[in-house]
Amino acid sequence: MKRGKRYAEAAKLVDRMNLYDTAEAISIVKKAAVAKFDETVEAHIRTGCDGRHADQQIRGAVVLPHGTGKTVRILVFAKGAKADEAQAAGADYVGAEELIPRIQNEGWLDFDVVVATPDMMGVVGRLGRILGPKGLMPNPKAGTVTMDVTKAINDIKAGKIEYRLDKTNIIHVPVGKASFTEEQLADNFQTLMDAILKAKPAAVKGAYLKSVTLTSTMGPGVKLNVGRLMN
Repeated sequence: MKRGKRYAEAAKLVDRMNLYDTAEAISIVKKAAVAKFDETVEAHIRTGCDGRHADQQIRGAVVLPHGTGKTVRILVFAKGAKADEAQAAGADYVGAEELIPRIQNEGWLDFDVVVATPDMMGVVGRLGRILGPKGLMPNPKAGTVTMDVTKAINDIKAGKIEYRLDKTNIIHVPVGKASFTEEQLADNFQTLMDAILKAKPAAVKGAYLKSVTLTSTMGPGVKLNVGRLMN
C-alpha cells in the first residue's frame, strides 16, 4: 500500500522497536495527525480472547469523561410515552414499525446509535441483517436496550462508546480527536482501559492484552507498553 509524503514524515516520529508509555504515545499521535481535518484518535486492542466461545466474549460500554468530539445521531425505537420521552431527551429520530421499510427498502442509515425499549426488540429484530453487520443492533450489555431512554440518550450524547471484539479478537474504539489536549486524551484512554481490564473474561487463558496501539485516522500506529497498562 503506497503512503503519501505526509504519512512518511509522520512515521519518522515513531520508533517501531519501542513500546511507549501512554503520555508519550499520545504526544506522538497528536504530532503525527497532520491531515486537513480533525483526525479521530483510536485505540486498537489485540486481546488473547477467543470470541468464538461465549465465555470469552467482551462487550460493553463506557462514558468517556471528555466525550468523543463527534456529534452522534441517535435513533430510538419506542412507542407512546417512551417515544415522547425520547423526543424530549434529544433523540434525533424516534419511531416504531413505520421505520422498518425506510431502513430495509430505502437504505436509510442516517444514524450512529440505535436505542430501543425492550418491547420494541421484536420489531428491531427484523432489521438484524442490516443493523447487525454495521454494529448498530441495540444490546442490553451496551445499555441500548432499556426503558430508561433518557439516561441512554444523555450517556451517548455525553460521549458513551461501545467496545466489543471483532472477528479477529481486536477491540477498535475512538478515544477523542487530535484537537483534544493530551490530558483529555489520556483521561479518555485511561477510562476505556479501566473498563476493558474490568471486563476480562474469567475463561481467558494466557495473556489478556497482547498489544495496544494508539493511532490517528491518517497517522501511523504507536504501540504501548502493555505491562504498564496492566498495573
